Amino acid sequence: MKIVRFGAGGRARYGVLEGDTIRGLRGSPFADSGVGLGSLEFDGKTLDAGKAKLLAPCTPSKLVCLGVNYRSHAEETGLPTPPLPLIFLKPSTAVIGPEEKIVLPPLPKRRVDYEAELGVVIGRRARNVAREEFGRYVLGYTCVNDVTERYAQRDDGQWTRAKSFDTFAPIGPWIETDISPHDLKIESCLNGEVRQSARTSDLIFGVAELVSFISGIMTLLPGDVIATGTPSGIGRMNAGDVIEIRIEGIGTLRNFVVDQSQGEAA
Repeated sequence: MKIVRFGAGGRARYGVLEGDTIRGLRGSPFADSGVGLGSLEFDGKTLDAGKAKLLAPCTPSKLVCLGVNYRSHAEETGLPTPPLPLIFLKPSTAVIGPEEKIVLPPLPKRRVDYEAELGVVIGRRARNVAREEFGRYVLGYTCVNDVTERYAQRDDGQWTRAKSFDTFAPIGPWIETDISPHDLKIESCLNGEVRQSARTSDLIFGVAELVSFISGIMTLLPGDVIATGTPSGIGRMNAGDVIEIRIEGIGTLRNFVVDQSQGEAA
């Protein structure tokens, strides 16, 4: 099932994409509490998907991201394999949805890279989750582009500034609830050319371990996203580029790269 968030009537709504039709949901697909995820209740309204503007499929309070979590990326960067998951945060203000613009910051020197990642969307409040119970807390999976400015990352010695510019966290196009995350093909395509291609089976720390580890440190709230790390093949984006993140069983997240003046004019 593909859960979408879309704009209609001047407000954001949730729905389920079925072919070319969106069936509206009453309320949210997330659970506030209780032993299971919220049951979906349709509102009886439908919309032609071609006439809907898809938004980021959730509104996370935070994105918890993984560094150096693919063996191929560790080899590419020359970084050691971490003994524990290496986590950092992106703010909610960095989130954009499919077909939106990634705005390059007006820095005197910059290199802004794409990073294709599998996103884990938390469905209900999660704290101290056992590995074998992770599925009870996950609503589904989505595509994430962990956009990064490399000079800031290098110069600061930590990653907050490099990862947190507005528009640096594209998510979408929807949340897929009916797949296993353990062996999916993941790719990035820049201007139609495949730049990254790997499988999630190459993850150093898998989804179950990540949900358990992170929830043992901080409470994960409904709608929060875990971005599980990127494989080898990262590279630079420039104004005018089109970047796509493709994940088997989910779909394609497409965004357009612009300079700040173009972003402000939109």
